[in-house]
Amino acid sequence: MSIPRNPPPAALAWSVWGLGAGLFLLGFFHRVAPAVLHRELSVDFGLNATSLGSLSALYFYSYVAMQIPTGLIADRVGPRRLLIGGIFISTLGAILFALAPSLFWAGLGRFLIGGSVAVGFVCTLKLATHWLPTEQFSLAAGLLLVAGMMGAVFAGVPLHLASDAVGWRVVTLVVSAIGLFLALAVWFIVRDDPTEKGFASYVEQGRSTSRRAGELQNLKSVFAYRNTWLLALAPGGIVGSVLAFSGLWGMPFLTDVYQLPTNIAAMLCSGIMLSWAFSGPLFGLFSERLKNRRILYLSGALLALGCWSLVILMPGLPLWALVVSLLGAGFFSGGMILGFTQAKESVPISLSGTVSGVVNMGVMCGPMILQPLIGWLLDKLWQGGFDASGLRTYGYESYRLGFSLMLIWLVISVISISLSKETHARQLSERYDTGLNKLN
Repeated sequence: MSIPRNPPPAALAWSVWGLGAGLFLLGFFHRVAPAVLHRELSVDFGLNATSLGSLSALYFYSYVAMQIPTGLIADRVGPRRLLIGGIFISTLGAILFALAPSLFWAGLGRFLIGGSVAVGFVCTLKLATHWLPTEQFSLAAGLLLVAGMMGAVFAGVPLHLASDAVGWRVVTLVVSAIGLFLALAVWFIVRDDPTEKGFASYVEQGRSTSRRAGELQNLKSVFAYRNTWLLALAPGGIVGSVLAFSGLWGMPFLTDVYQLPTNIAAMLCSGIMLSWAFSGPLFGLFSERLKNRRILYLSGALLALGCWSLVILMPGLPLWALVVSLLGAGFFSGGMILGFTQAKESVPISLSGTVSGVVNMGVMCGPMILQPLIGWLLDKLWQGGFDASGLRTYGYESYRLGFSLMLIWLVISVISISLSKETHARQLSERYDTGLNKLN
């Protein structure tokens, strides 16, 4: 049997990547939809800030729980089957959420959605490792963030308009139908490795997965590298701040404190997501050009911390300063995408899926913890205010104390990145691993 020598055509390779990114897009839509639907959900299910935060965070609980298993399974059986299963279960969860008669069933739907779309990011990165040249990995990771943010944009003003027109339940059912079409496309087009379609792989055969070792051994091996710990801790504060704000509490903050109309607040939250998304590929391109991961990642985290500090600690900002600070916070947060590349390069390539799952678990720990904690603090500090529809309103001081949790975690993120080791855009080789990157 001849060994294929020609790499896959770029159009096919990026199509495979794009179908994996499609699940990540759908996942992001569901992830941030409660921000726009916070009034509808609060009215339908009788929620306060604490219960709304908990309902939204159920997505992240199952998402985080699935990250390490996703990485291990992707390394063991390949990403294609995992993607298909994730899409079908997320569709079931979306239908359950849309038809939920009570908070329990809505929460179960959110839980199923989070756990199933959790496979999207890791599986797509795994596919990129096999289908795309090494020097395009950072770009692929950055564009994956763009795909996710497109889902967030659809969960902004378009969702607001659609839910006003036909109701949030009908919109959610339509999105679940889109998921079924995506599953069919993955079934027919996606393969775990280009060799299955007669092309050469970008991963050396025989070491593309970690079948030689058991899952627990793979996990133990990944955590033996110090960058795994540091790069899993760092993104929680960066992504947690973006998703705690734009994904839930930004809308009520902007309407309660700055008295912005709902549609303008939704546009601004979507703008944060877009600036975050489009900065990811830029960070990736500069990183490849400079052959540097850590300094760019650290610089972005520091600048994001500065922008969030202005929004949270400075009351009564002029509208232009508020918009610039929020868009800046989103833009500089895009550097977090370099953490995945840095982590992948810090371990043998056979463990790329496992380490991506570990880092992505750290990413999602941020919103999982921050969203309900901020809601709990808002309820504790509530001073009895209601809006015209009978929902609770909160003052600036309450939001400032709640959002201060974001700043604390961002400081931890900066420290973690500064302690990580630079990879200089070089993949650690299993064959020549000297142990210098491991814990002593």
